[in-house]
This record gives sequence, C-alpha cells and structure tokens, in this order.
Amino acid sequence: MPFSHHSHSGQFCGHATNTLEEVVQKAIALKMQVFALTEHMPRDQDEDLYPEEIKQSITCAGLFKIFDAYYHEAVRLRSAYASQIHLLIGVEIDWIRPSSRQLIESLFAKYQFDLFVGSVHHVYAIPIDYDAALYEKARSHGGGGGPTDEPLFADYFDAQYEMLRALRPPLVGHFDLIRLKSADPERSFRTWDRVWQKVLRNLGFIAGYGGVVELNSAALRKGMSEPYPQAEICREFLARGGRFALSDDSHGVDQVGGNYERVLDFVDVVGIPSLSYLERGETTTDERFPGISPSTISLPELREHAFWT
Repeated sequence: MPFSHHSHSGQFCGHATNTLEEVVQKAIALKMQVFALTEHMPRDQDEDLYPEEIKQSITCAGLFKIFDAYYHEAVRLRSAYASQIHLLIGVEIDWIRPSSRQLIESLFAKYQFDLFVGSVHHVYAIPIDYDAALYEKARSHGGGGGPTDEPLFADYFDAQYEMLRALRPPLVGHFDLIRLKSADPERSFRTWDRVWQKVLRNLGFIAGYGGVVELNSAALRKGMSEPYPQAEICREFLARGGRFALSDDSHGVDQVGGNYERVLDFVDVVGIPSLSYLERGETTTDERFPGISPSTISLPELREHAFWT
C-alpha cells in the first residue's frame, strides 16, 4: 500500500518510538508514495495532560514547544527527501470540548499545513482510548455506572458531529475509535438504534462536504478483526458516495505500513472499488490547504504498486 495519511514518532509523541526521520526512512524503504506526518496537536489546559506527560513533567507550554519543533523538522525532512517520497505535513487535532476550536484554528493560522486529521479521543473531556481505567471513568460519567456502553457511544458520536460541523476535516480519523476499550469491540453498532442513527448522521455530513474517511489499520494491531471503521460503517459511507484513504496510524518504524495486506483484503470484501490519497499539485479542493487535492487509485492499480514487491 503506497500511502499513509496518519503517523507519529517517538521524537514528538510520548507513546511512540523512533525519530521522525527514521519513520520517514522506513516509509521510503517500503516504497511508499505519499506519507503524511501528523503529530498530535498541543493542549492548553493542565487537566488535559496524559499520565505519561505528567510523569515526564511535561507542561502545556512544553507541548507547544515540542509541536513547534516537530513542524520545523517536518519541513526539513520534506525538503531533504523530496526526490524519494511525497511528504505531507499535517496535524492530528483533538476535539476535547467546544473551546478546542479556537486552539485548533490558532494552529492553522500559525503553521502552513497540508492536511489535518479530525479525531475525537475524549468524551466529557475524559480520554476514551488511553487505558481501561479512563474509559471506565468516561463510561460511568455517561451511563451513571449502568450495564451498557450505549450512552457513552452516543455521546462520542455527538462530540464527533460537533467537531465535524465546526472544522470539516479533510480526513476523518479512526471514525469508530470509541469501540477500542469497550466491553465488546466487535459489536455491531446497529444493535443500538440510537447510536446507529448518529453514525449515519455523521457519515452523511462527511459525504456532504466531501471529507475522506481513513481506513486505519491500527485497530488490527490492537486486536480487532477489522480496521477503523467497521465494515458495516464503510458500506454505509460508500452508499453515500463517500471516499476512503489509507492510514497506518504508525507510532514507530515497526508499525509503518502495518497490516496493510489485511486492510486490502478488507477493502475487497467490503466492495470499495478505489481509494483516495492526498497530493500536492495545481488543484485546490480546500482553500485552507492550497495546492492539495485528492487523487484516486483503483484496487487493481493498487495491487500492482511496488509496495507489494
């Protein structure tokens, strides 16, 4: 698979490994064509620091310095490896609360990004994918300690909808991340009609503004049988004319291009005929990112790419 639109490195992310340059070199070694650098955005409230950051005495001010260093290193790498790979420079945003919008837009004003990944990692300002304890804290908050994940799932998709309406991300990250730490990550969303209707609402909105949903292989390395999003969600998005892109959501060189063979099989089973990828050219589809537009590759073409040899 010659593309990834979502990646991290240990140089700029506390729960990843390797330097950003090592990650880029691995993508080149795998003969990838387009590779997006998308380190996490900084956060500006102490209550949003992760346990790993507190342990390392990292402050919010420190996160901004780390992010600034990331951006300038990404620019250097894009120039240094321009003849070998098409690097896109972006950011994975984190919608924690409505006021996140101001912080995100301030980053867009300061840095010249090629894309951003629109993600939700928090519900009620509580992380839902960090560990089981924090997931349970969010679950108890939403359901009052009841026996079901349904209220938390519903509120997750409401938070996602809020993010989608405010920002219209060109790439929507791990659409159904909420299932990762749930009691049954393989559960069909259709079993909860209230949740399923919110899923369909969000998919319709993304398709309406022309957003791309990533097929994120990280779910596979975390023990699930399908990537994000599940097949039932992909089929609904496809029926709405939606487009998909590939992402490994790698957190180090060992995860670059990880499980892409299984993702390709999944694409075939779901019936997705082609995939999109972002690239720089003469066309602009989102005025926030001049010169960036999606291209399309058919599944047969994809299978012939040098990545597989």
